[in-house]
Amino acid sequence: MKMKPMLKYFINCLCFLWISSVSFAQNETIDTSDETSTDSIVFQDKYGLRFGVDLSKLGRTAFESDYSGFEVNADYRLGRRLYVAGELGFEEKATKTDYLDSSAKGNYFKAGIDYNLYNNWLGMENLIISGLRFGLSSFSQTRNRYTIYDTNSQTWLQIQNNESVEFSGLTAAWVELIFGLKAELFNNLFLEFNVQLKARISEKSPDNFENLYIPGFGRTYDSSKVGTGFSYSISYLLPIYKKDRVKKDRVKNQRKILFDRR
Repeated sequence: MKMKPMLKYFINCLCFLWISSVSFAQNETIDTSDETSTDSIVFQDKYGLRFGVDLSKLGRTAFESDYSGFEVNADYRLGRRLYVAGELGFEEKATKTDYLDSSAKGNYFKAGIDYNLYNNWLGMENLIISGLRFGLSSFSQTRNRYTIYDTNSQTWLQIQNNESVEFSGLTAAWVELIFGLKAELFNNLFLEFNVQLKARISEKSPDNFENLYIPGFGRTYDSSKVGTGFSYSISYLLPIYKKDRVKKDRVKNQRKILFDRR
């Protein structure tokens, strides 16, 4: 009779130990240490001379009767993001109102730097540029006609002068900020659009007359030395050499091994 309680007690202990071991095994995990691998990807950046033409000035020349202009541009890559850049062009613009008819024509040159703000994907050459330019212009201005009022007359009589007078040897200097996009359409062929904010530093004006238009700078206004502009260009990159750039990608893998014992 005494054997039955002892046997029952022994069986209960075995069951408890078995249930405990199963529960512990189901919750057991083995965490491996973090495995970090570094992969190096080598690709080449193109360095060379990119030259192009301003399509917007060609379009204005074709469709605007009072404008004629042409501009070529170029840049050379100095570093991964830095470029030296410049523009050279010619403009002729007529300004006509009810009281004035004048025209300006001349050459201009701009030089400065561009900085690429865009982090390209591997093998791509697109740019988001922020740039600075210093501009110089040499031009002439012709006053073809003007009309004034005689304030000494009670009827404010209009006096019109149709004598054409040319003022040559005029100059102007300015600085400008540039922001734009440059996208690679095909291999080494780029399309660019940019906007420009300009500020005149100095200018030489005719006696008793003002520079209404400055080639390279654009339209002027009496109350401000600030001007604006834009450019829409196509250009081609002539690669001179290539420089390797190594990009390292770190891949972190964390594994968990779960043992499920049934």
